[in-house]
Amino acid sequence: MALAVCLLFDDSTDRMLRRLWQRLEDAGIATLLTHTHRNHVAHLSYAVLREYDTDRVADALEALPDHPAHTLTFDAVGLFRRGRASLVPAPSADLLARQERVVRVAQETGAQLHRHYRPGLWTPHCTLSPRVRREELPRLVSEVYDLLPVSASVVGAALVDTTTGGRRRLVTLP
Repeated sequence: MALAVCLLFDDSTDRMLRRLWQRLEDAGIATLLTHTHRNHVAHLSYAVLREYDTDRVADALEALPDHPAHTLTFDAVGLFRRGRASLVPAPSADLLARQERVVRVAQETGAQLHRHYRPGLWTPHCTLSPRVRREELPRLVSEVYDLLPVSASVVGAALVDTTTGGRRRLVTLP
């Protein structure tokens, strides 16, 4: 079990990303729609925590200054080891600074950070397919490139239990 600190998108962006997941599913490519608990929400994770106290993490993050809604621009497809395909945004200095601040504050609560989310190593991404197979890549890329670029409005944040998909909405946007 892990806890993800996630940025959430506005309803329009969420619907568009869910339609993209469905297009990929219709093309035979597994997405977050059908992965594990099937309660996934379109998101971008600042951090994934392996050990944590949810209340302490939430309190610490909600003590950070609230930021206004902002837009991320996804204009690339990224592939991680083991076949994770994602939309990749242009990582602004502000996004990187926010992620670093979130990680620092979460770790100050005693939470243990997943190694791929260490500042300086983190690659911001919005997962499309958790396990795309090599032979599916041309179809995936074709479907995604028909939609790029994607402007995604970030309007909130939540702590997401990766085992169940349960969400605890944060009152601030870190």
